Amino acid sequence: MPEWTAAGRMEEEMARQSIGLASICVLMMGAAAAPAKAQSLDDKYWAEVGAYWPSVSSHVRVAPASNPDGGTNIDLESDLDLDKHKALPQVAAGIKLGGNWSVMGEYYSLSRNGSKTVARDIVFDDVTYPAGVRVESGFDSDVYRLTFGYAFVNTPDTRVGAALGVHATDFTLTLKGDARLGETQVSGTQRRRKALAPLPTVGLFASQRIATDLTLSARADYLSLKISDYKGRLLNTEAAMTWRFAKNVGIGAMWRYVNYRVDVDKDNWAGRMKYRFSGPAVFMQVGF
Repeated sequence: MPEWTAAGRMEEEMARQSIGLASICVLMMGAAAAPAKAQSLDDKYWAEVGAYWPSVSSHVRVAPASNPDGGTNIDLESDLDLDKHKALPQVAAGIKLGGNWSVMGEYYSLSRNGSKTVARDIVFDDVTYPAGVRVESGFDSDVYRLTFGYAFVNTPDTRVGAALGVHATDFTLTLKGDARLGETQVSGTQRRRKALAPLPTVGLFASQRIATDLTLSARADYLSLKISDYKGRLLNTEAAMTWRFAKNVGIGAMWRYVNYRVDVDKDNWAGRMKYRFSGPAVFMQVGF
């Protein structure tokens, strides 16, 4: 399958993101923390709700199983006029299991719709939407993350460790418009493809309390692997600051970068889905 971007640029970008998060982790490990009473690092249970405002870049290619290398590489923002910026709801929760172990889950979703007169022929699955026709489109994705972590540094003010997890994306892509099916013109032709793509991840995390009510945290998760019908690569990095203005309640801000690609090779269709999120988030945290 042809790449949508030069491999060298992609690897260079991933390296820069990984180095940045690694630097944050190192700084946290070496930071001098002020003495503090029980706050967010001491929570056994915690939950967050927030909003993520990323810049979005997404591409897809869908082809019938009879021609798995076919299909148009579609830039969803440029070709189909889907929003490049949109607020995404997100929720997360975690629990310390005892000792240095913990588990964390997270969910966020992206739903966009567009309508545009396409400037070029777009081949999607087994039909062609020719240049000059108006195409209605929709792209919905739900992202689920579950990680198990072990803190090999675990003090009242510092927590540094490694994690194993899974990053699963449930996505649905729909195109509708006048199209050609072979030599036949068909009005209002709709094609929809759905998939649930799970990818395992390995990562590092760090948290450092820098004042009684202020905590810095960072994490990075990565993996490239083939599982069953899916072959994918994922890089997720984030850095956050949380202010506990009350013993059990706090607010925070975060910057997150996600670069995700999955190749699909099913019995009835093949293709690729790729997205990149980058931007700030704000959240409220409750912990006990």
